[in-house]
Formats: sequence, C-alpha cells, structure tokens
Amino acid sequence: MIEVAREVLQTEAQSILRLIDRLDERFVQAVQTILSCKGRVVTTGMGKSGAIARKVAATFASTGTPSFFMHPAEGVHGDLGMVTTDDVVLAFSTSGETDELLAILPALKRIGVKLIAMVGRTESTLAQAADVVLDVSVEREACPFNLAPTASTTAMLAMGDALAITVMQERRFTPEDFAVFHPAGTLGRRLLLRVHDVMRTGDSVAIVPKNHPLRDVLFAITKANAGAACIVNDDGTLAGIITDGDIRRHLLRDVGSLDRPAEELMTRTPYVIEGNPLAVEALHLFESLPVKIGEMPVLDAERKPVGMLMLKDLLRTGIV
Repeated sequence: MIEVAREVLQTEAQSILRLIDRLDERFVQAVQTILSCKGRVVTTGMGKSGAIARKVAATFASTGTPSFFMHPAEGVHGDLGMVTTDDVVLAFSTSGETDELLAILPALKRIGVKLIAMVGRTESTLAQAADVVLDVSVEREACPFNLAPTASTTAMLAMGDALAITVMQERRFTPEDFAVFHPAGTLGRRLLLRVHDVMRTGDSVAIVPKNHPLRDVLFAITKANAGAACIVNDDGTLAGIITDGDIRRHLLRDVGSLDRPAEELMTRTPYVIEGNPLAVEALHLFESLPVKIGEMPVLDAERKPVGMLMLKDLLRTGIV
C-alpha cells in the first residue's frame, strides 16, 4: 500500500515539476491580461476541472483579484449574463474538447471577453479559441488505468496557484490587504483587530472621581462587573486605578477604609494603553509587564479613560 501511495505522489510531483519549464511568454501574457482586466476573473470548467476552477477562483478572490466560478452548463442557461466585456474568462479542461465549455465559446466571443485556456492539449478546440493558452499536459495520470483525473488536476491547481500568486505579487498585495479579506482568520484578527474593538466601554467601565470614598469605588466596580475602577481628576483625566483586589486588602487592614477618599488608596502610576493600537500589541504589553495584571485603562490623547481592556477579553479574540 505504501508503495502505491509513493508512486501516486511521485507521479503528481513530476506533473508539477514539468510545468516549470513551460513558464514562458504565454504565462506572462496571462498575468498581464488579468492585471489589465477592469472586471472579474471568471473561472469555468466541468467535473474535476470544474472543482479546480472553483478553488482557483477562491484563491484569486482572497488575494486581491475579484473572481467567481461559473458552471458552463449553467452558463448556456442564463448564467452567462454574469459575464461582462470587462471580465477575463479562465477555462480549465484537460481535453480541451469539453462539450459544455465549447458550447459557451460563441457567446463569450460575442460578449468580447478575453479567454485564457488552461488545457492538457494545446491543439484542442478550446485552445484554438483562446487568447492565451497555458499548457498543463501530463505524461500520465496517477491512476493505474490512466483514467481518473489525478496528476492532470494537480497540474491545473499548481498552475492556477502560480498564476494567482504572481498576479498578487504584481499588485503589491500586502498581509494587511490579505487580512481585509480574511477578517475571521487568525491572521486577519492579528492585523485588523484593535484595542477599541475589544475594550469595555460605557456602563461596563467603572469611573470614579478621586475625592469620592472607597465605598463608591466598590459600588462602581460591582455595577460594571469589572475588576478595577479608573480614578479621575476633576478634569476627567486619569489619576490612578483601584482594583477589586486592592479593596479587599484595604478592608482586611481597616474596615474604615470604605470612608477614605479614593485618591489616598489608588495606584497613582498604573499601566495604561494610550490611543488605539492593535490588539495583538496590547497583548504583548500585558505579557511583557513585570507583574501580572488583568486589566488596563485605555486613554485618549487627553489622558482621559475611554475604556478598560481586559486580558481575558483579549485572549477570547483568538489572536493567539
């Protein structure tokens, strides 16, 4: 069994390696055709080639090139209406003689779109009709009967990826651009999610004037279901912070602490976050502190608290 698997992988690997020597002006022309396209890249194909076409469309779309898959059989029944003159059609077919693909060629010609054909036979009808032809032929399939599309679809997929990534590089597509299209992924969250997206605001933040007694701080923390309160000056700027742990420690030493003003008991130089940095940067700040804390006030340019960032909320975002 292992030997069979090795042969399959070797056959498919060779099908990809042989593509390297076929990268010529036709590939460059295909890249330039897509780069100059003002519309979308419309991929199409039947069967296993269609499955590859769907994946390549998804790769284009996620790397900065608007793209979608059109089923050729649905195309001749109305879906061709999605294709415009500004689009480029990228057709996948091992034989180049797929009936459903050939059926849409006259309509594509009337629409006036550029056609790139990724085929296993460069003399085929599809290849002859294309503006650009990419040769993805293979010596044989990995199937012992040389029937099941295996090496041929692997070659198509690899060439499709090469095309999409080359276009991406030419567009100067950045990780930040990638994150825009992947907001739910870890990379997207790390590059897009900011402190203001995660911090607690409004009634979830305990803010108490510095001349108020500790009991007001306790009530404010309880009401906000928070772990600490921001103690502020008369002008609203941050004066310090009191945590629920601080309150417990003061009460253990002196129950009368509840009547003492907050400014006498607060930490005057707490760790804070200023502005609206990336959430992952805030997480690194938490991790780099010499002491372990669970929350930090978030301050605006005037050093007024606008929110409270909780470490546990950061960890829930999935940025790590």
